[in-house]
Amino acid sequence: MFIGRKYELGRLNELWDSNKFECVVMYGRRRVGKTTLINEFIKDKDAIFFTAMETSAGENLENLSKSIMQLRLAGDASTPRFNSYQDAIDSVCEAAGEQRLVMVIDEYPYLADSYRGISSILQVAIDHKLKNSKLMLILCGSSMSFMENQVLGHKSPLYGRRTAQFKIKPFSFFESFETVSGDPVDKAVIYGITGGVPYYLNFIDDKLSVEENIKRCFFQPSALLNEEPANLLKQEVREPALYNAVIKAIATGSSRISTIATKTGIETSACSEYLKNLIALGIVKKEFPFREETSRKTIYTIEDGMFRFWYRFVPDNVSLIQNNLSDRVWKRVVPQLPAFMGGVFEDICKQWLWRENAEERIFFSDLGRWWGNDPIRKRETEIDIIAHVDEDSAIWGECKWTNEKVDMGVLDSLIERSELFRYRNKSFYLFSKSGFTGGCEQKAEVLGNVRLVTLLDIISCKYNVAEKQ
Repeated sequence: MFIGRKYELGRLNELWDSNKFECVVMYGRRRVGKTTLINEFIKDKDAIFFTAMETSAGENLENLSKSIMQLRLAGDASTPRFNSYQDAIDSVCEAAGEQRLVMVIDEYPYLADSYRGISSILQVAIDHKLKNSKLMLILCGSSMSFMENQVLGHKSPLYGRRTAQFKIKPFSFFESFETVSGDPVDKAVIYGITGGVPYYLNFIDDKLSVEENIKRCFFQPSALLNEEPANLLKQEVREPALYNAVIKAIATGSSRISTIATKTGIETSACSEYLKNLIALGIVKKEFPFREETSRKTIYTIEDGMFRFWYRFVPDNVSLIQNNLSDRVWKRVVPQLPAFMGGVFEDICKQWLWRENAEERIFFSDLGRWWGNDPIRKRETEIDIIAHVDEDSAIWGECKWTNEKVDMGVLDSLIERSELFRYRNKSFYLFSKSGFTGGCEQKAEVLGNVRLVTLLDIISCKYNVAEKQ
């Protein structure tokens, strides 16, 4: 069963229905489900699907020829291959002049590496033949930097030829929720450890507990995801060991470029370049306090959920894992899991707010988190969520992933911290894994501008609106 990607699939079908030439560029990190999306899109259409390999130009041409022949567009079964890429593309141009047709080149960076003239051939074909054809060309790739620079970049022969582009991201929590069974807490944890990447979600066995799934995927010598970060880095970057050091430094608490450089022993200028590349890969993200884009307060965090979990728990337990002591590893991890899930829960709560905004049940234009100095109380403080409504209005949120119910003190603290900003109209959201105390619920009702939201409410897209009538 195909799950998620409703927007992307709908948009692809809109492009198909145009019945004119379309050039779609699709890219995203490995394992994110690009090929699955394309296969779903083309399942009822005349399509040439060619997957390039990390091999010679000749072998890729032979495979491309076979993909074209399968649709009986040119030559006959006795023709093993086209003599050149130009001939192959010309054949597709001829066929697309008469019928609506999709041509997919998956892993396009591999093809471009093996035959550097392919982008120029496609550019000429688009400009002189395809622009008046009925072809829908999809160029898909997992190398984010290549697709952004060598396909979409202004120096590429293909620059300006695309009619649509899709950067495919991991599933949201709500999409991930549909792929696994279990109670809401289990589903949130599974989302946290997989980062919503479909390929990893497919490894989750619904018949096993969260503990058993985590052990099977991460904490055994033959674990499915034991070597995954290293393998991905080897495929994407030239110096995986240095990138590994940077990610590990961030995972173990170094968030500013100066401390990352010190911990890794890499010069700051080089470290900055590594961070830039990791951001492009969707592994690391650069953050500022809400509406304060100053370099002085810039921090770096791990964006990819699987990387965040792996670097937090696998390296420190390698010896135990290699000696098949997964039960021991789990006992060490369990006390730290709530802290890990704290950040995951914040992300889930933000996704819920954006979803409510899209449904026009809440209105705001920007959302983020804030950290900085509290000059009144003379201490550093943080606010999990701030959403800008207008110049006079904002929403404030606090997220608690604990087994205890959230009490009135958490609400009082959030109201207190909101005084650091000059918004006059304030709404407050408390998010809780486990619910709220009676005192907190009573105060929310009295104040009238407080909404109390549990994990179960998030999943059912409901909330308790404690407002004055």
